[in-house]
Amino acid sequence: MATLEIDGLELVVRLGTLEKVVAVHDDVRVALKCVTSVEVLEHPIKEIHGLRIGTGIPGSVAIGTFTSRAETIFAIIHHHTPSAVQVRLAEAPFDRIIIGCPDPASVVTSLRGAL
Repeated sequence: MATLEIDGLELVVRLGTLEKVVAVHDDVRVALKCVTSVEVLEHPIKEIHGLRIGTGIPGSVAIGTFTSRAETIFAIIHHHTPSAVQVRLAEAPFDRIIIGCPDPASVVTSLRGAL
């Protein structure tokens, strides 16, 4: 399962081996100075839209990069993660990173403490 971590001056999305394959992407690294907000997102699958590079099952799974006219989202949402951590970014390759996890509130608290 993907995790969000702080590594020096970067926010890192660490992907499992299978996630790297289905997302067609390696771990994501973004400078902390690009992070504008971190929050819990309920029903994250509803937020994912656009052309996909990766894997998706509508309404259930979204893994990879999703690009629309409005934004680019990197998402790792599995069917068993009904809520997620959303990271909004500025001047980064993605506008948002959305990562499903069992306890997004504690991840958000931890990330906010490190920002």
